[in-house]
Parts: sequence; C-alpha cells; structure tokens
Amino acid sequence: MGKQYNKVQKRRRRKQYFKRRREQTKSNIALKKSSGSKSGSAKKAAKKAAKKAAKKTAKKAVKKTAKKAAKKAAKKAAKKVAPETTEEKSAESAAPEAAPESKDSPAE
Repeated sequence: MGKQYNKVQKRRRRKQYFKRRREQTKSNIALKKSSGSKSGSAKKAAKKAAKKAAKKTAKKAVKKTAKKAAKKAAKKAAKKVAPETTEEKSAESAAPEAAPESKDSPAE
C-alpha cells in the first residue's frame, strides 16, 4: 500500500511541476510579445506571475486535503453514532410496553 501511495504522490508532484513550467513559459512568451526585449522589470513581473500561480495551486491542494480530512472525520463520527442509535432503538422498543399503561390511566 505504501509503495503505491508514494507512486501516486510522485505523479501528482510531477504533474504540478509541469503545470508550473507551462504557466511560466506562457508568461515569458507573453512578455516577449508585449515588449521587444526583456528588461529587468519584465523579468521580475514574470517571476511574480509564476509565484502567484504556484501559490494558487498550493492553496487548491490544501483545500482538497482539508475536504478529504473532513469527510473522513464525518464518516468516523457516523460510524460511532450508528451503534448508539441502534441501542436507542432497542431501548425505545422496550419502552412502548410501559408507555400505554401510563396513557390509559387518567392523570387529568
């Protein structure tokens, strides 16, 4: 199980790496088209754009992992609640035997 998981992680990281590279090259191409030659400020702008894209993808990854963790916690909670509800149902099935007696007696 561990080896497979590691392999999946490597694939994800590689995909993200290629995505960042593509975005960086696109921004570089756009800068070349907009200005005849690259100046110092253009390089800084390209780096800034690349960093911004990297942060954006990182935030998405964090949100995904947070969602997964929340789902797992919800499942565990549901499993814990499920046995308790069956115990409550068994207690309720015993209670109706005593309940009609109290309803038949005039309390008013």
